[in-house]
Amino acid sequence: MSRILLIDDDTELTDLLSEYLTGEGFDVTAANDGGRGLELAQSQHFDALVLDVMLPVHNGFDVLRKLREEASPTSRSLPVIMLTAKGDTVDRIVGLEMGADDYLPKPCNPRELAARLRAILRRGRVEVEDDDDSLSSGQLRLLPAEHQAYWGEQALSLTGAEFSVLKVLVQNAGDVVSKEVLTESALGRKLMPYDRSIDVHVSNIRKKLADKGASRDLIINIRGAGYMLTQAKQ
Repeated sequence: MSRILLIDDDTELTDLLSEYLTGEGFDVTAANDGGRGLELAQSQHFDALVLDVMLPVHNGFDVLRKLREEASPTSRSLPVIMLTAKGDTVDRIVGLEMGADDYLPKPCNPRELAARLRAILRRGRVEVEDDDDSLSSGQLRLLPAEHQAYWGEQALSLTGAEFSVLKVLVQNAGDVVSKEVLTESALGRKLMPYDRSIDVHVSNIRKKLADKGASRDLIINIRGAGYMLTQAKQ
């Protein structure tokens, strides 16, 4: 049974989502402020986090930032789905830039939330069970079973979603991969209208690679087609 931490100050919504997710086979722990939620996330093991943006004590962005900045690999790689105000594109992009794996607008459909959680958890299991010892493209090397990526000898600190996006690009090095394929393969869901998730994840990957000395042109955007990893697969 997958353990889910739900952090939202709307107690009525929290009760509704907890009841639904429990009925779907999840083990749900709820917190109604960012302080308590962060304490739980840092002290216990959870398989995924559902995190509202607007929270007392610490807002959702503060909680996410503290988790992603921690030394613990578990906190850095904990899958996070942000709950954002409907139509608030800025909050969605900021959350993704800070390391969220996905987002849902509030009020969210419990069935859709359960589907997103299953997609995130399934993606993690597939990577752990991956038969490939490693994937390489130039100086890029990915170890799917260990959920670790390297540029040369330097380790890259990637979120689960970023690792999955990079893995798909490495598997298709030299070929253009559409946003539709990236969204379905890496995020486990369909591409939605006005969805910027893949764009932000790729932008984050580029920044982290550039910090290790890689060219900004390592991953290029083919307008209207998708993204391509330019160096040859080994």
